[in-house]
Amino acid sequence: MLRNEGTIDRALRVIVGLVLLSLIFIGPKTMWGLVGLIPLLTGLAGHCPLYKVLGLSTCPMKK
Repeated sequence: MLRNEGTIDRALRVIVGLVLLSLIFIGPKTMWGLVGLIPLLTGLAGHCPLYKVLGLSTCPMKK
């Protein structure tokens, strides 16, 4: 699994994922906060399957 996310992209995904997950514990008690697992996990892994399908990459590394 090659990285296809750059540093800024990964950091933003982790932040958005944590914010969405916080909805489970604070604010309106909704399970929609679990959607935050998707950006959190892709940000931590550095690989986005949707980017792969679309042929996108924000990673500055050369292939």
